[in-house]
Amino acid sequence: MKFPKGFLWGGATAANQCEGAYNVDGRGLANVDVIPYGEDRWKVATGKKIVEGFEENVYYPAQEGIRFYENYQEDIALFAKMGFKTFRMSIAWSRIYPKGDEHQPNEKGLQFYENIFRECQKYNIEPLVTITHFDCPMHLIKEYGGWRNRKLITFYERLVRTLFTRFDGLVKYWLTFNEINIILHAPFMGAGLELHEGDDEKSVKYQAIHHELIASATASKIAKEINPDIKIGCMLAAGSTYPLTSNPKDVWEAKQMDRQNYFFIDVQSRGYYPSYALKEFDREGLSIVMEEGDEKLLKENTVDFISFSYYMSKVATTDKELKKSSGNMFNAVKNPYLEESEWGWQIDPLGFRITLNELYDRYQKPLFVVENGLGAIDHPDENFYVEDDYRINYLRDHIEAMRDAINIDGVDVIGYTTWGPIDLVSASTGEMSKRYGFIYVDRDDQGRGTYQRKAKKSFYWYKKVIETNGEDLS
Repeated sequence: MKFPKGFLWGGATAANQCEGAYNVDGRGLANVDVIPYGEDRWKVATGKKIVEGFEENVYYPAQEGIRFYENYQEDIALFAKMGFKTFRMSIAWSRIYPKGDEHQPNEKGLQFYENIFRECQKYNIEPLVTITHFDCPMHLIKEYGGWRNRKLITFYERLVRTLFTRFDGLVKYWLTFNEINIILHAPFMGAGLELHEGDDEKSVKYQAIHHELIASATASKIAKEINPDIKIGCMLAAGSTYPLTSNPKDVWEAKQMDRQNYFFIDVQSRGYYPSYALKEFDREGLSIVMEEGDEKLLKENTVDFISFSYYMSKVATTDKELKKSSGNMFNAVKNPYLEESEWGWQIDPLGFRITLNELYDRYQKPLFVVENGLGAIDHPDENFYVEDDYRINYLRDHIEAMRDAINIDGVDVIGYTTWGPIDLVSASTGEMSKRYGFIYVDRDDQGRGTYQRKAKKSFYWYKKVIETNGEDLS
């Protein structure tokens, strides 16, 4: 019951949740910067409240993050101490192209990421880099309408050419879009989409999705032209959907919910729009504008591997009277057989194994687990040390489920990066108190604190897991 030789253990972060320095060294303003903390956060994230920039007396947690921009050397050294084989991170688009439509990149932004990659190289840590982790320059949103405009494909192509050329030999694994299906639930946060009065919301979303899918295939094409050894992956917010009952209507509802999420990866992995989606577009009168050559581009430039986040499974039913699960944006209901986290996220290690099998059965391509973790309230002592056995127990159960998927079921898994190895700002709530890390960061929900780093109990546990390649989970 071992993990494969060369298995890539590590942790995952996102620029907008950890970097800070939102206006430093030429970086431009992005959608992720102007999503506030508090009751308006979800209104902005879903595109229902239009924002122009920062408002007075409102706190914006991405402005400072955990100051990774200043502390990346210290943080990567801590990751190395745990024995990381890989570090998943992302590029802030507006740090490379501040407005998004320039012809020349910002050298200071490029140098920052080169410094990070060389720091990883020093410790033999393989970078796993997300090109777009929800980031979209605000100029592209206000001037062009975000991803609803096909011109963004050109700007994205310029970005990836710059990245693949500059970092050739430093980065092997790239992901094109983080949790690409989140655009359906949080279009402004996920893709810089503002929804205006009179918009046919579904048509706007799926037109933007088509542009992102073409951009992703374009990235795959460019990568192979620059260096055939580059590996391109897609990324899905995953979690299998169970029917609440054996009523065939609930079973069908669960299948429909899964299809809504798998649609994106069906296209990126198989290279064409699935028939069920085309039928749905036809039934609902959705007209997706495609240009000549789009189908050929998708077909010839599929991804090399499938990556995904897994936090919980979902439950579907046609009973509209049942209360939705509080911690779930996927319109699912509570599973009566599962415990929940403090944020209402249902804890389901076996569901992780089920999800791994479903994805591998469906695509028959290598899988990379790039997010998995428990958001919890930590109670540090006076020295910021945290006894987080709850986090260890959660991760142990999920790693055991992954081990079973590999050894018993034959699922091909490249690696596993927990979310996030160091405490950072929560994307869904903007909170710092929703902590995932092996490393405690002294910062509260309003940005107050020393930002001092301190290893938790789980830090030493994960170090042992990596040292033994997953054999010792005690």
